[in-house]
Amino acid sequence: MSGPQIVLVGPMGVGKTTVGALLAERLDTGYRDTDADIVAAEGREISDIFFDDGEQHFRELERAAVRTALAEHSGVVALGGGAVLDEDTRELLAGLPVVYLSMEANEAVRRTGLGLARPLLAINPRQQWKLLMEERRSLYTEVARAVVPTDERAPEEVAEAVIEALDLGAAAVPGAAPDADPSATPGKAPGKENHA
Repeated sequence: MSGPQIVLVGPMGVGKTTVGALLAERLDTGYRDTDADIVAAEGREISDIFFDDGEQHFRELERAAVRTALAEHSGVVALGGGAVLDEDTRELLAGLPVVYLSMEANEAVRRTGLGLARPLLAINPRQQWKLLMEERRSLYTEVARAVVPTDERAPEEVAEAVIEALDLGAAAVPGAAPDADPSATPGKAPGKENHA
């Protein structure tokens, strides 16, 4: 099989890193985060790259990091929140098992406080988050094979929903997920919404 088993996209703070690591454990494979790749290569935080060199320079680094990760990594890959803004990146994602992890603004505030380490949210974070989502939501949906809502769900539940949405249950390692039982939350749909 060429390319990643799962590619996670979605807004900042949605939990791509946490869910991605859980998925990699469940599927007994590796995990890669393109934001972490950029930080490792540059030797500085993303917020510093933004402030020192500007968003355009960061997006160039991001485009290259995504291309490399998608070409090299066969496990779970998480992309930065703005990676889908790049048309070339969207083309690379076509046909891959991409899952859009979604959440509403209230959940974003609850989880992250729309933290200071996020350069695009430095001024009026709640309003900026909403504007970013207006710009990006359709792009996340465009590249996604499935959409999995994360609101009021534990990371383990989200990981299970991703596995179900991509029909990867047979590939999951028994016992690797800590007590995740999606049936334990009545009325919660598994989040399977196909956009093939």
